[in-house]
Amino acid sequence: MGKEIKNDMKNGMRTSQKPDVKTADKKTREGRGKSVRRPLHLPENPQFLLEGALLVGAIAYLFYDTPLAAGFLSPLLIPYYRRRSREKRQREQKELAGQFREALTAIITALKAGYSAENAFSECRKEMAFQFGEKAMITLEMRKIEKGLENRISLEKLLHEFASRWQVEEISEFAEVFSIARKSGGNLPEIIGRTATLIQERMEIDTEIDLMLSSRKYEQKIMNAVPFFIIFYLSLTTKGFFAVLYHNPAGILFMTVCLLAYLAAVLLSDRIMAIEL
Repeated sequence: MGKEIKNDMKNGMRTSQKPDVKTADKKTREGRGKSVRRPLHLPENPQFLLEGALLVGAIAYLFYDTPLAAGFLSPLLIPYYRRRSREKRQREQKELAGQFREALTAIITALKAGYSAENAFSECRKEMAFQFGEKAMITLEMRKIEKGLENRISLEKLLHEFASRWQVEEISEFAEVFSIARKSGGNLPEIIGRTATLIQERMEIDTEIDLMLSSRKYEQKIMNAVPFFIIFYLSLTTKGFFAVLYHNPAGILFMTVCLLAYLAAVLLSDRIMAIEL
């Protein structure tokens, strides 16, 4: 009896493993001639591409006096787009970090008032909407957490997803401490309160550093634009001043070296100003 069952199982497995050749051939024939449609991924920040194109056009005109140079300089669009996108991301992260500091205060207040952790985040969402508006980043993130809780997703997982989306150190630390506090079963308001105090103190230091560097960053932007204004002013007021540098190999080589030196100076100034605690 046992041998018969084993033999039947083996035969069934062999039968199920045989491919349906006719069905496969039919699907193959149907699939022939059909083009695979792939979704087009548009740039997240198309305005930066437009800015980069205008900048490349300005460089081609000022350094080489020909629009044809824009084609050779077009690869500069890639690092420019990445740089501007990174700057935008950093601004959003700093803005969110400032809003998150207020969210921590609202969460702690709700916990001390006797709300559960889940209800505390719901109250926090209402408070953030009142302070910053419904379309503020922190309000949208709190709404995502609130909807996740309605779908019975754990609060710890939602906080880690929040931290993963934005890569803000303070949010990541809070999510980690909150998860440990929930698992350990300690005094949640006290633990979160201490953590929030430390996070807020460090954020205040970061804000002070940003204020001290803001004037230097503004000066950096001005200095980055000065070479373009000098070349444009001289070419406009003194006709033929740069004529010897245009449309000849030696002049093109000299202007290319100047352009590379300028780009190196911009990168160096960016590294100097990129201070992280």
